[in-house]
Amino acid sequence: CALGVASASSMFAGCAIIREHQARREVEHGERLAESDDLEAALAAFQEAARLDPQLAVAHSDMGRIYRRMGEYEQAIGSFVEAIRRNPFSFDDTFNLAQLYHFTQRVKDAIQAYLHAVELRPDDFDAQLNLGVCYQQTGDFTQAVERFEKAIEIDSARPHAYVNLGVALDAQQKYYEAIRAYREALERDSRQPLVLVNLASTYMNQDRLKMARQSLLQAIEMDPNLAAAHEALGYCLFRSRDFGAAERAYDQALTCDWRLPRAHAGLGSIAMIHYLEA
Repeated sequence: CALGVASASSMFAGCAIIREHQARREVEHGERLAESDDLEAALAAFQEAARLDPQLAVAHSDMGRIYRRMGEYEQAIGSFVEAIRRNPFSFDDTFNLAQLYHFTQRVKDAIQAYLHAVELRPDDFDAQLNLGVCYQQTGDFTQAVERFEKAIEIDSARPHAYVNLGVALDAQQKYYEAIRAYREALERDSRQPLVLVNLASTYMNQDRLKMARQSLLQAIEMDPNLAAAHEALGYCLFRSRDFGAAERAYDQALTCDWRLPRAHAGLGSIAMIHYLEA
């Protein structure tokens, strides 16, 4: 009897090794198919690999990537969750899961996934930056600032973290610090008209209308079709009581994008002023 048990155990172990080998061959086959954009066949290969060896994390990871390319985001999320269950130390799977949660507007889930990602790899710029953006979307600007500053510590040459830092600081009414962050971003890449619009908005929050106007004119010079810049210029001129110029700026904003509600509201306010003054 003892010999029989040992023999059965050995046979079982041998079968498991064969199935694992077959599963890895299916993964390799699927990856070649994915490279040639045969997504359906690649997905079938990864599914077969997962059937042969359910604990093979890479099969679930690859399924997640294929589902993502196919636009099947919920299936992609499920696959990355399964991959992480099998390998909780995979940064790539965790980061991909966080991105999908964020893309599908599940911001709280994205935060938890990004927290796991930065735990696995604290020096990853994109993970820290994206985590900050998620905190910013939930209104937790203190946490957002902390993450943007960590991203800057990791790579101070990239402007994106400075831009987001400026937005978070402005939301906290820390206007001088926000201006400094925007200027840092512009020093790293001067051709960012939307950053100039943000900078102008912060100047207007301080009633520094002349500085705001200069920033907006610079943004429009860079991108004459930037509706947000014309709209902000209209508001800046409105606050300066230059109603004629404000009206022209709002009109130009609506020429660029007729859907802007604040531009319509601004023109309505100017029309009311003209009516009252008549």
